[in-house]
Amino acid sequence: MEDVSMYANQGGNTLYTVFSLIYCILAVIAMWKIFTKAGEAGWKSLIPILDLYILFKIAWGSGWKFLLLIIPIVNVIVLLLVHWKLARSFGQGTLMCILMLFFPNIVMLILGFGSAEYIGPQ
Repeated sequence: MEDVSMYANQGGNTLYTVFSLIYCILAVIAMWKIFTKAGEAGWKSLIPILDLYILFKIAWGSGWKFLLLIIPIVNVIVLLLVHWKLARSFGQGTLMCILMLFFPNIVMLILGFGSAEYIGPQ
């Protein structure tokens, strides 16, 4: 008798992998569009450390503040603040900023493909 228990979860793992891949591709596309709207080269969103530097530069005005992500506990607060400031730098109101805190990649797609214009750090 064949042991089917080791194959039982294989379909779920494949589905998870597909959704994860789609999610990552959408996140890259959103970052690319945000970078181009802010006057930066879109390809910079593909380089791991550089993308954080540029994102902080777009949202905060100073890209070097991304180094605060190294500090435990502070990194959570800084990440929330950069998402808040990113929505503000595209002229969005409080509701969009709150949505950005909970659904950052979806709001980044909205910012990238929507009619929001980059107005600079607030």
